[in-house]
Amino acid sequence: MRRGLKISLVTVASAALTLAASGCGGQEADTGGGGDSETMKVGLAYDIGGRGDQSFNDSAARGLDRAKKELGVETEEISAKPDESDADKESRLRLMANQGVNPIMGIGFAYTAAVNKVAKEFPDTKFLVVDADGCKVEGPNVAAACFAEAEGSYLVGAAAALKSETGKIGFIGGVNVPLIQRFQAGYEAGAKKAKSDIEILPAKYLTQPPNFNGFQDTSLGNEAAKGQLDQDADVIYHAAGAAGIGVIKTVGAAGKWVIGVDSDQYNQPAVAGVKDQILTSMVKNVDVAVFDFIKSVNDDQFKAGSKVYDLKSGGISYSTSGGNVDDIKDQLEKLKAQIISGEIKVPEKP
Repeated sequence: MRRGLKISLVTVASAALTLAASGCGGQEADTGGGGDSETMKVGLAYDIGGRGDQSFNDSAARGLDRAKKELGVETEEISAKPDESDADKESRLRLMANQGVNPIMGIGFAYTAAVNKVAKEFPDTKFLVVDADGCKVEGPNVAAACFAEAEGSYLVGAAAALKSETGKIGFIGGVNVPLIQRFQAGYEAGAKKAKSDIEILPAKYLTQPPNFNGFQDTSLGNEAAKGQLDQDADVIYHAAGAAGIGVIKTVGAAGKWVIGVDSDQYNQPAVAGVKDQILTSMVKNVDVAVFDFIKSVNDDQFKAGSKVYDLKSGGISYSTSGGNVDDIKDQLEKLKAQIISGEIKVPEKP
């Protein structure tokens, strides 16, 4: 039964910033003694780039915005720093948990180890990891939201092949990690399915771990896009987070097709000037996962373990904004149905 709790999201600018004075609207923060004992404080830590990355993090932000509208959430957020250690993430999560923040969400696979560790120290606090590494989390108080990125990438790969006029397409990943390799694998498989003679340029990754700047540095995306355009690619798919803004702007300015990721990037203000060159976007509905988790805790319906959001569940999709895939939508929908039925098995490794 829903408790009708007022939810307040606590902000931490960094691990060094105390939460003790974080009451909203000048009110005293609830510490468990006096005041509204029913107030639930929710903590959320974004991946690198934070709100405003026009991609993955912004999708999570939409979940918070929905919670604000439907559950009374007051939303303030924190972000990871480039190349920070697991210890930094642990300190941030531990600080929130010590202040009674519950539940707590880590957005991005890089939070997996930190959440698994800190959750053991705070068994009464509920945690969520979005894109948990290997889709695995530990403990009765930890949940994971994972996405079938390869399925959605398969469909936009098919779109790329069908719309290419040069017969050459490209893929740009932010950081060379297994998660982003799933985007590449699906994209290449879908392209080959749609047009067997399509030429797929060697995938370009902006950085190698432990350097995660490939999810943030737009100049890296810009240079990678120039390189693939120089090789005559006329459709390029990026899975590079905020760095992908550089890809979109560069490809769009060249009058070629670009494919967005995570959010429907056709509607993102940062790339409004070239939106007519955005063919489609592979959409991960992270907002749904974030809202589902907050609501499950609010309603005493929390379940530990992993939940997969895929094409069948509506957790993954492709965008049709701008009408640029209207002429091939029937073909894409046929492939989508075959994936859902199991007729098509989408690979997760390139």
